[in-house]
Amino acid sequence: MDNIIAKFGLRWLVCSLGLWIAAGLLSNSISYGEQGSAIVIAGLLLALINMVIKPILVLFSLPALLVTLGLFMVVINGATVYLASKLYGPLHITNFWAAMFAGLMIGLVNYLVSAILERNGEKA
Repeated sequence: MDNIIAKFGLRWLVCSLGLWIAAGLLSNSISYGEQGSAIVIAGLLLALINMVIKPILVLFSLPALLVTLGLFMVVINGATVYLASKLYGPLHITNFWAAMFAGLMIGLVNYLVSAILERNGEKA
């Protein structure tokens, strides 16, 4: 998958799917107004945040990442999801713990999609 647009589209899909799964599992903490378009738009915003802001957050938190052996990435993923919920009104996340869980779900979906694509001979 060498096309950058296809890679971004895949990340958009992964973010949307992860948010949808997290909203289904934590329906008391994550809501999107029962509109599928809200999840798709929130996934797009989250994919853009992950593309632009997340590398800066990772760079500034390198000491914490090294000390925790990479586990601080869960906090960074939660921060990006929480930021997306603050920037996009229809996506409502009640607390940071729910955002961290959503980030964890997105990471899990990303891992599964990447594993499937690598198994089929493509690189995600």
